[in-house]
Amino acid sequence: MQPKILVPVDLSETTEKTLQALIAQRERFPCRLTLLHVINTDNLTYKMIPDFQVAMIREHARKAGEQLLETHRALLAGAGMDVEGRLEFGSPREVIPRIANDEPYQLLVIGRKRTGEIRDVLFGSVSNHVLHHVSCPVLLI
Repeated sequence: MQPKILVPVDLSETTEKTLQALIAQRERFPCRLTLLHVINTDNLTYKMIPDFQVAMIREHARKAGEQLLETHRALLAGAGMDVEGRLEFGSPREVIPRIANDEPYQLLVIGRKRTGEIRDVLFGSVSNHVLHHVSCPVLLI
């Protein structure tokens, strides 16, 4: 059985660097990669927007997420890697560890921002949270 590797992605420069690192080391990742994009539902809810518009925003976010996954998938597939995309809704801090722990992933590869922003110092970054809440090994890039 081939190992399963989970790679959370978004629109950040950190994701681009992570994907480039995977391509540069593609011989070390001969198995299938699962790209996971989590649409943060906390960012989609606004108290002053009617429900029908929230549904429209959610649908637009879904389409944008699918396009993002396809763009990243095509980049890795072009480098000869076997890749599938997966789109989820929720808090990335909660969804990424849940999927990594509930499904048989042997490795999680995630990029880490090195901004030193006050918010990250006070609340922690998503990658830091994930690192401490998954049971499989984590490769921070």
